[in-house]
Amino acid sequence: MGSNGTITELQRNSTNWTVVVDEIVKMEKKIFPKHESLARSFDEELKKKNSGLLYIQIRGQVVGYVMYAWPTSLSASITKLAVKENYRGQGRGEALLEAAIKKCRTRTVLRITLHVDPLRTPAVNLYKQFGFQVDTLIQGYYSADRPAYRMYIDFDSK
Repeated sequence: MGSNGTITELQRNSTNWTVVVDEIVKMEKKIFPKHESLARSFDEELKKKNSGLLYIQIRGQVVGYVMYAWPTSLSASITKLAVKENYRGQGRGEALLEAAIKKCRTRTVLRITLHVDPLRTPAVNLYKQFGFQVDTLIQGYYSADRPAYRMYIDFDSK
């Protein structure tokens, strides 16, 4: 990716684990409302057996990340995708999503799901660009007055 940064998978035994997680927690706090943020439990979330995280670093700074999980052998979920505001609109979200889908597909999953705030139009459009479809609108998902689209993409069993 060159000047667009390098996508790296965060390894549990990595020497830079703490630095990367600390930077991501700062992003979480800035980007997501308090009740949606994983800032308090990020370390525990990442230590779950069937989960992973990819991040983009530019000049030593984390500028975006995507978290994913495999709740079952046939399905995966994108649990978080975020890019720092001043790095948006430059293809980094697309690169992260594409890399996460490829990672999830290594487990031959048949479906990947995610939840997104319908008012986050750029995010909804990004997911649609990759073939995700709106399954349903879930009222009160984020909070009493904030719903979420549940979106999915299906794959052949081949």
